[in-house]
Amino acid sequence: MIEQDTVRLLRECDAGIKMGVDSIEEVINRASSKNMRSKLSYARSEHDKLASEIENALNRFGDDGKRPNPIVKGMSHLKTGMKMFANGNSDRTIADLMTDGCNMGTKSLSRYLNKYKAADESSKDIAKRLISIEDKLRDDMREFL
Repeated sequence: MIEQDTVRLLRECDAGIKMGVDSIEEVINRASSKNMRSKLSYARSEHDKLASEIENALNRFGDDGKRPNPIVKGMSHLKTGMKMFANGNSDRTIADLMTDGCNMGTKSLSRYLNKYKAADESSKDIAKRLISIEDKLRDDMREFL
């Protein structure tokens, strides 16, 4: 049970990181503020570091990880496109989108932490660090709202 929950939690973290990185990449070049681009870039690098750690952990279990749900990913792209079109490519719109995404990521990861209670402590720590990265990015976006 421990190994099964560990792999499942790591897969969800893997999918969450991929979704987060994709979202950052979608908006970073549209940001007009150098400060916002810097904060998004920092979050991207933190996601990348953790992604490497997750990949190594999954490899130890012979698992390839998990891709984000294509429907969820498509809906995210659609929402971003619609909001950016309706509200313009403003930093406020980007901050709003990123804040929503971070909140959804934190909520999902917290749910998976509770669901996969038998996961090993190392994978739980990874999930908690990912939640922390998401929370920091959300907090960093507040000044642009």
